[in-house]
Amino acid sequence: MIEVTRPAIAEHPFLRGMTPGHLDALAQAGTDVCFPAGYRIFEDGGFAGKFWLIQSGRVALDMCVPGEGRVIIDTVGMGELLGCSWLFPPYRWAFGAVCAGPLEAFEFDAAAVRAGCAADPLFRFELTGRLLRVLARRLQSTRARLIARSVAGGADSAPADE
Repeated sequence: MIEVTRPAIAEHPFLRGMTPGHLDALAQAGTDVCFPAGYRIFEDGGFAGKFWLIQSGRVALDMCVPGEGRVIIDTVGMGELLGCSWLFPPYRWAFGAVCAGPLEAFEFDAAAVRAGCAADPLFRFELTGRLLRVLARRLQSTRARLIARSVAGGADSAPADE
C-alpha cells in the first residue's frame, strides 16, 4: 500500500473542489490499493470499515437473491465512490462488491474519517453532501433501469385488475 497525498486525491472527481484542509484530513486516512479481478472487496451485511475512490477498473455490486444466488445490481467504475454505508450507523454493507477486472483505488479508513467529521462539522457537511449526490444519482439510475425493465416486460409486468 502506498501513502496518499493531497494532490493525488484532489484530482478525483468525487473530491474535486474540496478545501485543502479537508483533503489533507482524507489523505491522512487513505492508502493507494490494487485488487485483482475477481477479488471480493466486501460482503453484503459485513462491517463497513472502509470506502474507496476508484482510480481505474470496475466493481460489480451484488446481492444474494434467494433461489438465484448472487445477482449483479449495479457497477461502479473509474472516478466513482465505492461504499456509502461507512458514514451512517449501523455501518453495514447493503450489497457485496467484487472486482470486475483489475482495480486501483484510494482506500480510506472509515473510523478515521468519521472522527475527522466529528471534529469538524464543515468537513462532515461537505462529505455528506457529496455522498448524498452520489446516492441521488444512483437512485435515479436504478429508477431508470426499473422503468426500462417494466416497459420491456410489456403486459407481463402490468399489475392485474382487482
